[in-house]
Amino acid sequence: MKRLASLLVLLSFIGIGGILSAEEQIPTMPAVLEQMQPASEAPLKIDTGDTAWMIVATALVMLMTIPGLALFYGGLSKRKDSLNTIAMSFVTFCIVSVLWVIYGYTFAFGTDVSGIIGKPTKIFLSGVGVNSIFEAAKTIPEYIFIVYQLTFAAITVALVSGAYIERMKFSAWILFSILWLTFSYLPIVHWVWGGGFLAKLGALDFAGGTVVHINAGIASLVGALVLGKRRDTTLIPSNLTLTVLGAGLLWFGWFGFNAGSALAASGLAGAAFINTNTATAMAAVSWMFTEWIYSKKPTVLGLASGAVAGLVAITPAAGFVNVTGAIIIGVLGGIIPFFAVAKLKPKLGYDDTLDAFGIHGVAGTLGAVLTGIFANPSINELGKGLLYGNPGQLMIQLIAVGVTVLYVATVTFLIFMVIKPLVEIRVDIEDEVIGLDESQHREKAYNLHT
Repeated sequence: MKRLASLLVLLSFIGIGGILSAEEQIPTMPAVLEQMQPASEAPLKIDTGDTAWMIVATALVMLMTIPGLALFYGGLSKRKDSLNTIAMSFVTFCIVSVLWVIYGYTFAFGTDVSGIIGKPTKIFLSGVGVNSIFEAAKTIPEYIFIVYQLTFAAITVALVSGAYIERMKFSAWILFSILWLTFSYLPIVHWVWGGGFLAKLGALDFAGGTVVHINAGIASLVGALVLGKRRDTTLIPSNLTLTVLGAGLLWFGWFGFNAGSALAASGLAGAAFINTNTATAMAAVSWMFTEWIYSKKPTVLGLASGAVAGLVAITPAAGFVNVTGAIIIGVLGGIIPFFAVAKLKPKLGYDDTLDAFGIHGVAGTLGAVLTGIFANPSINELGKGLLYGNPGQLMIQLIAVGVTVLYVATVTFLIFMVIKPLVEIRVDIEDEVIGLDESQHREKAYNLHT
């Protein structure tokens, strides 16, 4: 019955989308293109160079989830739970890949409805053809833009799993992924990138500080509080080698994440590329030295964690700041998240297993706010921060952060309340002791004695 209930919930989303779609008159492809092209401008035209770069960038972002995040998280978890941790990232990518083309894309990037959500005119990608172009990505096929944004959605949901591992049932995670994508990710991506009210307000988020990292970070904290602590709250990495490999793949893939967000093979993509690498390296070093001073030893885990924190912090600012701004963001992106993990988490007592909130929530917020300070119009004319004579941008960034935090916290809590009657959220104590690899999958990540 529980499985049936879960299936009915999923089918209901698809059914509702279909009903809404039926109520709309789906325009023909020429009509769609006519809507997207102002009469005074030249027709949109696909550029092969931009298209080639965006195909590569899309593949790079896909690499960030599987294997990048899967290995990063899997290596950090206990040996008896590492396969389950990897499976959570893997299954999330699969689920989001399907739901995005069914209804996710149209609700995220469809024609704006009251600044809140997109119109369901492109359910099952209805009306999208091989020659169609989305207005925000003027030189690449719409299919490429769709898949590129799909990879963002997938890693955002997968990031949340880092706070829930070692105690959440696999079935509950699958249901959570479906509901959270639908009710948390899709509205926020529309608000910021799809023409919603935060975009109209002027909020700056080049590649996902608000959309991805604050969104995932707050959901991580709320879910960790609802789930409660693990029986053994120590962090016992099963394989730090895999973690470092995963961190390297994340760094590599992040060039597609940030530089790809220019949506063209352009100078802006080059600026985002160098800012990403500079801030990440700076954050890794600043985390290492902070940890060295604080705990007397520089750890390899600290280097990897600092790099990820730097990647997160520079994400909203990558295409808006110069290299000096990137260095400052990197320094703060290594120090502040370190203390969120080393001091804030023990003091408040929440069990965010792999510090998804401490890194993604904190560094994402930091990056979003600093974008409002360091955005340099000589890099990107769309962004002008406090240091360049526009103090109002900082206030807009704070509003965007506040709205996102409040909305995600509320929706995530409500999703858990909806899931509870349908499936058991936590494994029982015996299964937790045995490990989720065996109790959830009847498999082991490491068969060392065979």
